[in-house]
Amino acid sequence: MKIITFGHDAASSIEQFHSVGASSVALGHGQGETHVYAIHVEAGGMIGTHPTGFAQLFLVVQGSGWASGHDNIRQPLKAGEGVYFACGEMHAKGSDEGMMAIMIQVSDMNAE
Repeated sequence: MKIITFGHDAASSIEQFHSVGASSVALGHGQGETHVYAIHVEAGGMIGTHPTGFAQLFLVVQGSGWASGHDNIRQPLKAGEGVYFACGEMHAKGSDEGMMAIMIQVSDMNAE
């Protein structure tokens, strides 16, 4: 498991295309079958421990929660943070207060 920060403070300015006031954070690169989901976890909710079927980015965009890897240690996550799980890695996710996240699954992906 790798914690990822993708808030404004981690972003680099976009200079191309006459851009103004825009920035980006590279999150990963990959190829192959891809799935993208908006995940909503209610207060007290969780997605139980299971192996990933694909490499996965789980990016919190609202609220806060936690993620754990193979060691079952819960790592706190807030909006603007996320986690990368390798394909086959045991993991779980949940929230005490509620959160929304974007989950990106790719058959062959490497996190930045």
